[in-house]
Amino acid sequence: MPLKTLTGKHADPRKGRGAGINPEGRFEVEQREAFDDGWTREEQEELPPLKTVVTVERAKSIISHNDSPDVGFSQSINPYSGCEHGCSYCSHPDTPILMFNGRTKPIRELRVGDEIYGTVREGWYRRYTKSRVLAHWSVIKPAWRTILEDGTELITSGDHRFLTQRGWKFVSAGEVRRPYLTMNNKLMGIGRFASTSPKTPQYELGYACGMIRGDGTLGLYEYSRANGTLDRRGHFRLALSNGQVLLRTQDYLENLGMHTNGFLFQAVAGQPLMRAIADQRRSDVAQLRRWMTLPYAPSRGWWTGFLAGIFDAEGSYADGILRISNTDPEIISRIKRGLDLLRFRYAVEHPERRSGRPIEIIRVIGGLREHLRFFHTVDPAVTQKLDIEGRAVKSSAKLRVVSIEPLGKAMRLYDITTETGDFIANGVVSHNCFARPSHAYRNLSPGIDFETRIFAKPNAAELLRAELSRPGYKCSEIAIGVNTDAYQPIEREWKITRSIIEVCSEFNQPIGLITKNATIERDIDLLAPMAAKRLSAVTISLNNLDHEIARRLEPRCAAPTRRLQVIKRLSDAGIPVCALLAPVIPFINDDQIESVLEAAWAHGARTAGYVLLRLPWEVKDVFKDWLERHYPLKAKHVMSRVHQMRQGRDNDPCFGSRMSGTGLLADLLEKRFEIACKRIGFNRRGDRELDTTLFRVPGGAQQMTLF
Repeated sequence: MPLKTLTGKHADPRKGRGAGINPEGRFEVEQREAFDDGWTREEQEELPPLKTVVTVERAKSIISHNDSPDVGFSQSINPYSGCEHGCSYCSHPDTPILMFNGRTKPIRELRVGDEIYGTVREGWYRRYTKSRVLAHWSVIKPAWRTILEDGTELITSGDHRFLTQRGWKFVSAGEVRRPYLTMNNKLMGIGRFASTSPKTPQYELGYACGMIRGDGTLGLYEYSRANGTLDRRGHFRLALSNGQVLLRTQDYLENLGMHTNGFLFQAVAGQPLMRAIADQRRSDVAQLRRWMTLPYAPSRGWWTGFLAGIFDAEGSYADGILRISNTDPEIISRIKRGLDLLRFRYAVEHPERRSGRPIEIIRVIGGLREHLRFFHTVDPAVTQKLDIEGRAVKSSAKLRVVSIEPLGKAMRLYDITTETGDFIANGVVSHNCFARPSHAYRNLSPGIDFETRIFAKPNAAELLRAELSRPGYKCSEIAIGVNTDAYQPIEREWKITRSIIEVCSEFNQPIGLITKNATIERDIDLLAPMAAKRLSAVTISLNNLDHEIARRLEPRCAAPTRRLQVIKRLSDAGIPVCALLAPVIPFINDDQIESVLEAAWAHGARTAGYVLLRLPWEVKDVFKDWLERHYPLKAKHVMSRVHQMRQGRDNDPCFGSRMSGTGLLADLLEKRFEIACKRIGFNRRGDRELDTTLFRVPGGAQQMTLF
């Protein structure tokens, strides 16, 4: 029997472990208390991390049986006892992300719900499509710099993935075998985003010139008064259906010292609502006319503003074609000069017209890369025109990797989870515990001992083969990883869970796995063929999308975004996936039920369930200590709500209510979950039913049926 990790409830929290104390199990006869022996340490001194000790346990049987009405299985297997997870990828904060309105925003400024561009595969091509941010977080990790041939610089962690012509690849090789970037790999996308011009007075003046010359009415008029004298009046009016453009123009004129009056210009049923700004002061209009002439030596800021204004007035972007048209030769000349200055290539078209003045159309060429450079450089106001949805992810941009290097320091890096599982970062496609009481039976603590003293059952597959081969065995689904996660970090080396799956595959034994670890992706090669015969299903525990909460609650588990990726990979392989929101903790993560369900559905989960926080005897002190350390201001409120849903107690062990609670608040929570599942589409009949009729003993004589 291994010694306890620490003694007594007064043990200090250790970095990377969920429990902060190591209380005695309920069956221990000796009690421990802290004692001052004169040896002290500095308060700021960080204790060394605790190592995990693995003990081999030669089990005598492997299948556990239960008749609980609260779970959907009667048989289960736990390859390990104890759990390292401790129920606790990313980009530089300034990395620009392509928003759905065509503009960019630094990744650190994104928020859940923001609309961005992702990609979707259609036939031979990936195409840009609308996506939405489902989660946003930051971590401190070692940073890497990747430089592309066109000068694009990407600062990410080594675990970040980019889409290349040969599929998704990590930035660095990492500690486990995985595809990673090498020199000459070509990334997919359009390359480095252009910087947006600052909104200087010259930009604002150029914008007003382009907008008003393109769509405004401007003039000085004389008329005779009743007494026979002449009066001169100015007249300026700009009427538009797009409020963004009108407000920008009005603001810029105000900054330039010209006040305009806004009014409703046209309100006709079935027609777009038109609003206008106007000014009739002769001095203002005279000044405005001077502003409309070409400056003697226009600055770069003036030219970018002018192109933005004339595009808002006369431009269009549809079917991948960016056009600006006009009948005024002077305006056409200005457009050409501005494009030349900013190094845009263009073609000029002269369509035939039966009447009216000849029109010229200037078409910016160079594909999506140049079109986005135009949008980002000049920054027009009309976001409706900046639509690239459906465009193929292909480009002649020079996106070959020329340099990959670690920066030699850790940085705060940001990442997001999206509906499509990816996003466009600086122009390239970027990829976005209830078992503690069992340790009390070993005279070990359900606290830190549970996380650091792991018992492995290397003979599990041998025992399982023997039990499945018994003549009296009756086939039913076996749940794997119920008490403790079947994919502990040590599973990568021990492969006990994989050996169990291999045996079940040989016997056509239906299985359901429960995990919060990404290592399950390793076994897709076994699970997918079983799923094709309705013999396997997976439950992914996912109780929140907030990485700060996850870091505190489950410090050694896969991050929420990683679990979403696991859901997608499993579902893409044809494996049914259930999203399990467990535990639901009042005031901590219960506000995320709907968002977690939406994210899980978007990544391929089709069934869902939840478990209200359970606090058995050994767990209650560990959880209360965790609450006081991480959420001291919420601790009393959380426990008060738990008591209201657990008949005034810390825990309700009764069958039928221990998973969901009792009382009005528990009923409301259950109803809320059901409504969300129904709205999204979860839990339709047949989504997860496994087939027990295919079971057979390999190489053995099968029992014949009577008829």
